[in-house]
Amino acid sequence: MRIGYTLMTEQTGPRELVGCATAAEEAGFDFAACSDHYSPWLAEQGHAPYAWSVLGAVAQATERIELMTLVTCPTMRYHPVVVAQKAATVQLLSEGRFTLGLGSGENLNEHVVGRGWPSVSVRHDRLAEAVQIIGGLFDGGTFTYTGQHYRADGAKLWDLSPTRVPLAIAVSGPKSVQRFAPVADAMVAVEPNAELCTEWDHARLGPPTRKIGQLPVSWDPDRGAAIRRAHEQFRWFGSGWPVNAELPGTRAFDAATQFVREDDVAAGIPCGPDAGPIVDAVKEFAQAGFTDVALVQIGGAEQQPGFVEFAERELLPALR
Repeated sequence: MRIGYTLMTEQTGPRELVGCATAAEEAGFDFAACSDHYSPWLAEQGHAPYAWSVLGAVAQATERIELMTLVTCPTMRYHPVVVAQKAATVQLLSEGRFTLGLGSGENLNEHVVGRGWPSVSVRHDRLAEAVQIIGGLFDGGTFTYTGQHYRADGAKLWDLSPTRVPLAIAVSGPKSVQRFAPVADAMVAVEPNAELCTEWDHARLGPPTRKIGQLPVSWDPDRGAAIRRAHEQFRWFGSGWPVNAELPGTRAFDAATQFVREDDVAAGIPCGPDAGPIVDAVKEFAQAGFTDVALVQIGGAEQQPGFVEFAERELLPALR
């Protein structure tokens, strides 16, 4: 299993994120997954730099570690042709180390451009069209497209890597699996759901592909401090994406999670100084059929160096 480190733009500034990426590479993480948000979920997290500027810097500051977005919404803040251009550029800067992770988005980030927030079915329709446009541009040459939601008029990517950018698409249930498995190179999900993995492989009608999970952890020598920090910054996580995707801002997330207790968070997120609970949580993803897991160390820049040192010394050897 491949173990990744998450560059959480919601909790760390841009310069610090680049340093986190280089430290993760030196520690032996297999890949670095960068979130792509316009806003944090909670005000306590306090950050939201532009992910693609961070990725450009990370591509130059690192040499071996694979990179990906986890995930980018290519349908509202960004037009698909622009997402294709950004991904192609990062692929060149990283010399073939980049995977484009895509998803249908969250109201939190997408409402800011003043186009409202559509239903789930419309969001999936838009994502499907975006995937067609991005794939068409990755094919090379001039590309024109007319769909229900988007148009591309004589678009061309003038700088393309010989290594095609793989597409990883976030799914959460049978409908999204059936729709996107045939057109994606990898699956993204945040729960260790074995049924989802099986359905994905069946829907692809081809050889198994990467299945990338994500797991928040709160490592700290003081377990009490780890739990408090997880509650302060990640109490929204247990609400699930059907709820989280609809909330429009940090105040809404704060209100929706006001009754979540520290014990509730500690029951769902590994907290404290020990590798054992993290290994057990990752094992659930492995047993479900996932090939990759990106770990999220909850906390700002000051909480990352200790976690990365712990990962190099104890956690990564235990996981492997």
